[in-house]
Amino acid sequence: MNTLWWWCGLGLVLLCLEMTSGTLYFLWLGIAALVMAILCGVFPDMPLALQALNYAVLSAIALAAMRKYEKHRPSMRIGQAQGEEIGREGVVIVAIAPQQPGKIRFSQGVLGSKEWTAYADTPIAADQAATIVAVEGNSLRVAPR
Repeated sequence: MNTLWWWCGLGLVLLCLEMTSGTLYFLWLGIAALVMAILCGVFPDMPLALQALNYAVLSAIALAAMRKYEKHRPSMRIGQAQGEEIGREGVVIVAIAPQQPGKIRFSQGVLGSKEWTAYADTPIAADQAATIVAVEGNSLRVAPR
């Protein structure tokens, strides 16, 4: 059997693994295998040792390029504020004390919710305006306006 089909099969298996894992590593290994299939189609008499060497080099280049790209890509922290919510203003609906959390409501949702459990370093009375200082897990740290 022609090695072109083996490389095609390996590439498709690796791409299927990528779909189940979502790590992006198998994606580049699968693409390198498909490129090897194309090279085997263009050069059908390529020795198996040279094919393996070419695949190793293609995989290393692809993974190095991916790692370099990941360093420049913004982090994907799903559901976490990256600074854009800091400074938003809401109204305290349950009074907040330094040792007692309260609740704050926003006219427009913050990270998918209009009401949040809020903590503050100083007491904040109900119906007083407050701004977000930090997002701490599932609650907000606020300060009086």
